[in-house]
Amino acid sequence: MTVPTYPVEPDPPAPAVPAPPSTGILPPASAAAVLPSTAAEKSAARAQLLHDGSVEQYRRTIAAGVDRVARRVAAVDRPGTGVTPAELAPLVDRVDLDRPLGDAGAALDELEDVYLRDAVWFHHPRYLAHLNCPVVIPALLGEAVLSAVNSSLDTWDQSAGATLIERRLIDWTAERIGLGPEADGVFTSGGSQSNLQALLLAREEACADATTPAARAELLPRLRVLTSAAGHFSVQKSAKLLGLAPDAVIAVSTDAQRRIRPAAVRDEITRCRQAGQVVMAVVGTAGTTDFGSIDPLIDLAGICAAAGVWLHVDAAYGCGLLVSPTRRRLLDGIERADSVTVDYHKSFFQPVSSSALLVRDRQVLRHATYHADYLNPARMVEQQIPNQVDKSLQTTRRFDALKLWLTLRVMGPDALGALFDEVVDRAADAWQLVSEDPRFEVVTRSQLSTVVFRYLPTGAGREFTDAANLHAREALAASGLAVVAGTRVDGRHFLKFTLLNPATTVDDVGHVLELIAGHAGRYVRERAAADLTCPVG
Repeated sequence: MTVPTYPVEPDPPAPAVPAPPSTGILPPASAAAVLPSTAAEKSAARAQLLHDGSVEQYRRTIAAGVDRVARRVAAVDRPGTGVTPAELAPLVDRVDLDRPLGDAGAALDELEDVYLRDAVWFHHPRYLAHLNCPVVIPALLGEAVLSAVNSSLDTWDQSAGATLIERRLIDWTAERIGLGPEADGVFTSGGSQSNLQALLLAREEACADATTPAARAELLPRLRVLTSAAGHFSVQKSAKLLGLAPDAVIAVSTDAQRRIRPAAVRDEITRCRQAGQVVMAVVGTAGTTDFGSIDPLIDLAGICAAAGVWLHVDAAYGCGLLVSPTRRRLLDGIERADSVTVDYHKSFFQPVSSSALLVRDRQVLRHATYHADYLNPARMVEQQIPNQVDKSLQTTRRFDALKLWLTLRVMGPDALGALFDEVVDRAADAWQLVSEDPRFEVVTRSQLSTVVFRYLPTGAGREFTDAANLHAREALAASGLAVVAGTRVDGRHFLKFTLLNPATTVDDVGHVLELIAGHAGRYVRERAAADLTCPVG
């Protein structure tokens, strides 16, 4: 496919705008042409605010945007266009943000050029790359409502019922996990933030006996976090943000199914103690990003309980099993965790962002609590006023819980679980298809919905095989016909399907495999021909 190019038209002449009245203060040159200086211009600016006098304009404008997206979705025939940054950047760069178009329709027309035409569409059945899901319509309704009302979930006086809805959803999720009556939690921006806050709480609990600055300074460099070698990179990033030692995170070996080895965790706890180090947390994973593997949670819970170590379970991906009608047992043991990360925007088919951190003991959330006189003074706790900022790393925060609330009220959890079961079933079919194709090598079978594999050129060495797979992925993306992910396994380049779309069929997977084999095979033939014609010496 030839990537479309877009003609660049000359900018229209700037409209004449009366000069603003003199104030003795000169505005920036770029703003001078657009300052509203007359009563009419100021009135027009105020008309863009949502209020009782602008509701009809609100309806028309939002309807126009919805219609634009709907028409684009209806016309999508591939997950992307393959546009490159070098091709698209000039279109964005030429937009003069200091010269408004003055009309939502014109802005939507422009948006077609700079965004919608080249957007990556996760609802397309041949988008098979990352943990991006198609979204359910009730959640989109929630997105429209929460954006318009614009509640901020930090304090009760900014959110009222929104606070209670978020708290009810936290309770519902904790019940699904089985954390017990003292559980609590808070919505977050995503799994990385949830993991960060979980490790913050674990660090503070580990430092509970370090009651002086000197004792704390002595303890911090000795703190360690154990996690799977296949775990998420946010654990390492969190450790750095929390001021832990550069070698604080210890990657524990995995078994053939890419699950953390409990015996290795037990041995590592013993080794750390003998070395004078303190294991502040063990991070188990319920759904690794690459392999969809679920660590042996029951074993990890027993080891952590015996050692008095905080157990955090990163279930950002695998949390869809909480509503699965057939596979909930795969999460057995998660109910014994001290904290759990869930990402509804991965396996509950919610728009980004929609995530949460859950904890077994609500008292530990005090480590994220700070009181400000202007916002959440301490007296509000005595008055039993529920301020979500008391347990969040964020202050201003969107009412993202509304999306999940409306989804559950319209569809119910069983319907979501059935959708997640579909993608897991499809991944099993895809694994079978790849494993039976002699052109490919497939890694372990996922417990969730990923397939890690690579093209194997006949008789090719390691570097040549890596290059062929890298080329195939890039060529496929450039075509826009499908999108797959890439990763490294034991130092070698592999490709990855991540299936989160129930509309994806086995035929879709087979078609993408043929495209990959075609690109990789062509690369092999061209390289072989080039080697034959290359002069020696």
